[in-house]
Amino acid sequence: MSSSSEISMVLVVSLFVTSLMAMTASAGNFYQDFDITFGGERAKILNGGQLLTLNLDKFSGSGFKSKNEYLFGRIDMQIKLVSGNSAGTVTAYYLSSEGPTHDEIDFEFLGNLSGDPYTLHTNVFSQGKGNREQQFHLWFDPTKAFHTYSIVWNSQRIIFLVDNIPIRVFHNLETIGVPFPKSQPMRIYSSLWNADDWATRGGLVKTDWTQAPFTASYRNFQASTTSTNSLTEQSAWQTQGLDAAGRNRLRWVQQKFMVYNYCSDVKRFPQGLPTECRRSRF
Repeated sequence: MSSSSEISMVLVVSLFVTSLMAMTASAGNFYQDFDITFGGERAKILNGGQLLTLNLDKFSGSGFKSKNEYLFGRIDMQIKLVSGNSAGTVTAYYLSSEGPTHDEIDFEFLGNLSGDPYTLHTNVFSQGKGNREQQFHLWFDPTKAFHTYSIVWNSQRIIFLVDNIPIRVFHNLETIGVPFPKSQPMRIYSSLWNADDWATRGGLVKTDWTQAPFTASYRNFQASTTSTNSLTEQSAWQTQGLDAAGRNRLRWVQQKFMVYNYCSDVKRFPQGLPTECRRSRF
């Protein structure tokens, strides 16, 4: 199958899944579920709590966090990223606990020059240590419409999904000495901020403040956890892994769209790659 045919096939599946999720998920309410953490009026909750926007200008960015903490679950959020020349900006969407030995599961969207692709940066921290970065370009323009970014976190693995298509899996490999986030409840955080010292081409491209304010939009938040769902819904994410179709989609994304993998960066780890890198990515 040609590359263009593969992209078309995944786009069709992606759009179908996104539409299905939008119809079936009972979206949360931003007034009830989140607190604004910084930025003042740059963060706005609109449409009766169904839409949230973050803005960045030359004076400040903005952000929010969940009122609730979560220990395992599935977190879905639809996001439309900063459009146009977003170079230097970062839209972060992640789970995190607090303290020097915190756990964290990251999506970060690194801005671009107009016409260039966004870089989707992912990372997993456990007991205060991260350095597990994988980065991707997306198979669609994330600024034109809302897309669903999901984290499935259970005791066996963490799955990163885009429009329900897996892009990364981090397995629980504690049996071979790899720390895994499992005991610290985490809140959901998101922020839009200026990081032009590193975000775009390693800091070579700076933020063009004539394009400000920069805006990212959020809707259809959904959290499936042990405290909010029936036993049937719990079992879906508590045991969720990848079937053959999921492994094929993961392989397709990683072969076609991955632009950095810490497990391939031998210069960064001269003493040998991290232990988890020696195991199957699936």
